[in-house]
Amino acid sequence: MLQLMKLLVTASTTTNAVPNPEKFFYVTTAPTIAGSTLTIDAASFFQDNGTAATALPTLATNNSYFNVYINGVLQMEGNSIYTPGATGVGSLAFAVPAGGDPILQDTPVVLEVVNYAPTSTTTVAT
Repeated sequence: MLQLMKLLVTASTTTNAVPNPEKFFYVTTAPTIAGSTLTIDAASFFQDNGTAATALPTLATNNSYFNVYINGVLQMEGNSIYTPGATGVGSLAFAVPAGGDPILQDTPVVLEVVNYAPTSTTTVAT
């Protein structure tokens, strides 16, 4: 009697997202009027531990994001331009919409950068 012979293989994959969040803080030193842009150099930020930042991290392609909070309020993505890098190169530019309210002096700005470093493990049983 003829039979169909085939392999029996099972596999399972476990993936861990592994986010790497970094937060940077700045307090405005002057008002930024509506219709203008607030630009913050990398060296003007301080890190989560209170030390001065020296560079803003590179965003992993298709595996990262950044958020901007002004006075504790999450801002729309289209108003911000993020440039990774060290002092003089790395910066956050925030365009204050024309016709809106200004950003006042002494306003806290928080930049949150999240890069993911996912790991996967596959187990194959035959």
